Amino acid sequence: MKQFEVILWDVDGTLLDFLAAEKAAINSLFLEFGLGTCSNEMLRRYSKINRKYWNKLELGEMTKPQILVGRFKEFFTLEGIDPSLGEQFNAAYQVRLGDTIVFCDNSRELVTSLRGKIKQYVVSNGTIIAQTKKLKNSGFDQLMDGIFLSEQVGYEKPAKEFFDCVFREVGAVDRDKILIVGDSLTSDILGGNYAGIKTCWYNPDRLANDTSAKTDFEVQNLNDILKIL
Repeated sequence: MKQFEVILWDVDGTLLDFLAAEKAAINSLFLEFGLGTCSNEMLRRYSKINRKYWNKLELGEMTKPQILVGRFKEFFTLEGIDPSLGEQFNAAYQVRLGDTIVFCDNSRELVTSLRGKIKQYVVSNGTIIAQTKKLKNSGFDQLMDGIFLSEQVGYEKPAKEFFDCVFREVGAVDRDKILIVGDSLTSDILGGNYAGIKTCWYNPDRLANDTSAKTDFEVQNLNDILKIL
């Protein structure tokens, strides 16, 4: 445990299976709102729209409230559903997201095993409502040394300002001793590049890196991080 002193963990798609939570939340809310069944094909269309909106947030082209509601309005319009339901649906969705906890690999055991050996922090662009519930239900809220959510920080990853806030709280640590682990090249890895820290891309699907983000490490299974540390 000598190479790094601090590890910054992304949550959605890294520690926790976001797609599983997304699917469960949307399926249950479709029934609750009387919208019928949300097929897997519809979910795939929504996920594509969702990713597009989050990219706009990361680029600073839209605000968090705009992307959260806008994605559902566009999705509902595409599916022939009243888009005016977007705001109400999103509000319920934020709460429902934390009800389904599926760990990526054995992330909880991994984080637990590292306690006391390395400082660990959550760094997430997810909403306070959704992430607070997820972290509580997963137990990560008790396992981490600190939690940084963009809505509280005031900046979104990959902005350097987000990480400046993190570093102020973490204290005097050499940037070369800090590692960020995440699945998003445009949020986690690029953010790490801007912040001048080491990056580890969690890439279980072995996707190609077609961005300008520079990865120092890449793993397909979170357990392989132990070899890096």
